[in-house]
Amino acid sequence: MEKKKYAGIILAAGSGSRMKSSIPKQYIEIDNRPLIYYTLDTFERSVVDEIILVVRPGDEDYVKREIVERYSFSKVRAIVAGGDSRTMSVYNGIKASEADYVLIHDGARACASVELVNRMADQVLLSPCIAAVPSKDTVKISDSAGYVESTPKRENVYIVQTPQAFNRKELLEAYLLLEDMTPEDKSVLTDDSMIMENAGKKVRLVAGEYSNIKVTTPEDLDFIKIIKKN
Repeated sequence: MEKKKYAGIILAAGSGSRMKSSIPKQYIEIDNRPLIYYTLDTFERSVVDEIILVVRPGDEDYVKREIVERYSFSKVRAIVAGGDSRTMSVYNGIKASEADYVLIHDGARACASVELVNRMADQVLLSPCIAAVPSKDTVKISDSAGYVESTPKRENVYIVQTPQAFNRKELLEAYLLLEDMTPEDKSVLTDDSMIMENAGKKVRLVAGEYSNIKVTTPEDLDFIKIIKKN
C-alpha cells in the first residue's frame, strides 16, 4: 500500500492586534528565537512530510530568509500569503499542497508536542478529527441580554485546539460549499471543523494537551516561557 502523505498547514498570517506589540506575535522572540520557530520545529520533527507556511502578504521573503533558511527547516515546501480572513488563509494553504491529509495548526500554538502532531496524523486515517481537552470549568450559555440561558453538562464540554486534521480533498470540497453562503453565515464558521460539519461530515475529538495554549495576549507569553522551561 502506498504511503499516505501528510502536510502541516501552519497559520502565521495574523497581525496579533491584542498583543499590544509593534511586531506581529509570530515574530516576538522567546529565548532569542521567534515564536513561530517553536511551532515549525515541532512539525519539522513530526511525521508530516511537508509544511506549508501561511504568512502575512509581503512577509514571504522575510520569513524565507530569517526563519526558514536561518534555522534550516527542510520540510517547508511553500510559503504562501494569507487571505483576508482565517478561513481564506487556510484555503490558500491547502491549495498549495498535494498531500493526502492536512494538519491545520495555529502558528501561535507554540507548545504543541511532536506526540500530539503524530497522534493527529494517526487518527485522521479513521475520520476527520480535532485536538481538544475537557473543560475544567463549568460553562454557561448566555442569551443576548447577558443572562444565563443554559448550563451544558461539563462532561460534554471540550475546549477545541489545533491541530485539526482532515482528508485534503474532502476539506477542499467543504470549502467550495462556502461560495454559496452569505458573509454573515460564513462569519460563524470559526474553525475548520465547523466547515466540515457544514458539509455534513462528522468530526471526532482527539485528546489534546492543556499546555497547547494559543498566544493571544501579552500574558500568554509568560505561560509559554514557563512551559518551555519545563
